[in-house]
Amino acid sequence: MCMNDRSALLPPQFAAEGTRRRILEGAVRLFATQGFHGSSMRELAKVVELQASALYVHFPSKEHVLAELVRAGHEAHHQGIRAAMLEAGTDPIAQLSALVRVNVRLHATHPHLAIVVNAEMGALSAELAAPGLALRKQSVALLQDVLERGAASGRFVMPHVGVVAAAIGAMGLRVPYWYSPQSGMSVDELAETHVELARRLVGVRP
Repeated sequence: MCMNDRSALLPPQFAAEGTRRRILEGAVRLFATQGFHGSSMRELAKVVELQASALYVHFPSKEHVLAELVRAGHEAHHQGIRAAMLEAGTDPIAQLSALVRVNVRLHATHPHLAIVVNAEMGALSAELAAPGLALRKQSVALLQDVLERGAASGRFVMPHVGVVAAAIGAMGLRVPYWYSPQSGMSVDELAETHVELARRLVGVRP
């Protein structure tokens, strides 16, 4: 995994502070590198330099730690793309560009969190996964709405909205697994490259 040293830091939107935030940051790094099932509360306690019993003061179980990361990660993502789209105005091309730009930036600047949120969500019970899933569906709906409006207005030309939406989403999901600032490409350059790819997928040329 090409993840930089700062990648375990949580986005500023995370409300958790103090010990609770330390636990979540330690869990992000641990779950991203060892997997949720490959990590234990005892290991997490060691990472954050706490007694194992002290973790349970803040989280009743390892699953609840993951659930908080999944919920908050999806919340930060949804708020980010929604705000960017509103700022972009009503033009579908501008909205798509804004959405893709924020999506890629979040995956590139917080790769550990992105991996945990997307790869480990299946380890949660239906009840604990529900808040994150609801936010994910809302984010997917935003993208599909932009694509559908672009197609209806003739701005976009594409074979299938669902397939294109999945392809655009998948490009962002893969970023944490290969991108590194040491690659010679800045996050801004990476984001703009993905914007260009997304535009090409919907039939928009430079």
